[in-house]
Amino acid sequence: RRRSLSVEHSTNASVAAEGKGYATMRKRTSYPVVESREVQYATLEQWARGKIQAQLQQLLEEEVTTFLGRTKHERRRKVAPVDPPAGNRNGYGKSRAFSMLNGTVMVKRPRVRDLTERFESKGLPLFKRRTQEVGTLLPELYLHGLSTGDFELALRGLVGEGAPLSASSIQRLKARFELDYEAWKTQDLSNLEVVYWWADGLYVKAGIADRKSALLTIVGVLTTGEKVVLACESGERESKESWLTLLRDLKSRGLKFPRLTVADGHLGIWAAFGEIHPTGAEQRCWNHKITNVLNDLPKTVQRQAAERLKAMPYAETKGECERLRDVFVRLYHKTDKKAVETLLRDWDRLVTFYAFPREHWRHLRTTNIVESSFSSVRLRTDASRRYKRVEGATAIIWKILQVAEQSWRKLNAPELLPLVATGLTCTDGI
Repeated sequence: RRRSLSVEHSTNASVAAEGKGYATMRKRTSYPVVESREVQYATLEQWARGKIQAQLQQLLEEEVTTFLGRTKHERRRKVAPVDPPAGNRNGYGKSRAFSMLNGTVMVKRPRVRDLTERFESKGLPLFKRRTQEVGTLLPELYLHGLSTGDFELALRGLVGEGAPLSASSIQRLKARFELDYEAWKTQDLSNLEVVYWWADGLYVKAGIADRKSALLTIVGVLTTGEKVVLACESGERESKESWLTLLRDLKSRGLKFPRLTVADGHLGIWAAFGEIHPTGAEQRCWNHKITNVLNDLPKTVQRQAAERLKAMPYAETKGECERLRDVFVRLYHKTDKKAVETLLRDWDRLVTFYAFPREHWRHLRTTNIVESSFSSVRLRTDASRRYKRVEGATAIIWKILQVAEQSWRKLNAPELLPLVATGLTCTDGI
């Protein structure tokens, strides 16, 4: 009986001790509980931003404490090291707005005096008013269609009051684009091996002149199948001189010209390419050709004629394509002679793609590689209506193309591109 009581007493003491230890552990690992009545759905964003603001301020305080080696209000002589760090706290700077993707918070930077060099926070460097994510978001939104005046309305509710979304901020972004563009135009191109390239011009209104400036653009495909923007220059109405200036610049930077050029029917393009790159093959864009032919036909016959014209570039062989051409000529040469002449003009350039691998035909028939990229450019230019300077318009459109370039997929059958680059010639794509 006495032994059982002793065992029972020791067991109870052990449980009590374990309970006490468990309670101590719970006390040490417990977290402050937020009363549910303190946070409501309507104020959830405000509460979350307040917590972030408090934690960011605490981070700045702890950073100064680590730098000085002592806490706030602690004297230097009480610090253990023999040679304690120099410097003393000197209050706080003015409250500054700092923008993040989930809102804008106000923070005060702790100041430190008696230093040989200025103390700078690594968590929140001087002159930084937004996170890198917000800094990336603004130019992306600008490039994807928001005009300068729309930022205040579109983003104020998202990033909160005090966020740096002024028109001057966007102007600084545009100035940075211009600097990046000027540096890009001087890059060495000797390490690029281009197999095909597509050339076209985009017309944008810029400056006080009534006429539009042509933005001469070239997109090339490398032996790896990757597509890259090679040129983006303003020119005078796609003239021969403008294209020659652009091509000479590319050549002076070490670029080796490709096997095939795909472009529309503008005479200035072909005259310039024929002079500076006479050995290169030339392919005329079928989309532009079909549009030109249809413009010379009455509207009553355009639908039927369009079906016949669109079937030509998709013929399996060059001979079949020419047979479809001859059928079209027989049908319309008496009633619509001008349309027939438009079709036959530059015919050899229309069927050049048959001498290249069949797997690449879908890319070589048209200049869609450039045209599709210009869809995002037109979104941006429609939002800005009219640029004040040609230089600014060129830099912005170049930046849009750079953004679009990141999402371009590779050319079909990229394994064939090195063979084409070394001189592979096909008959009907084989």
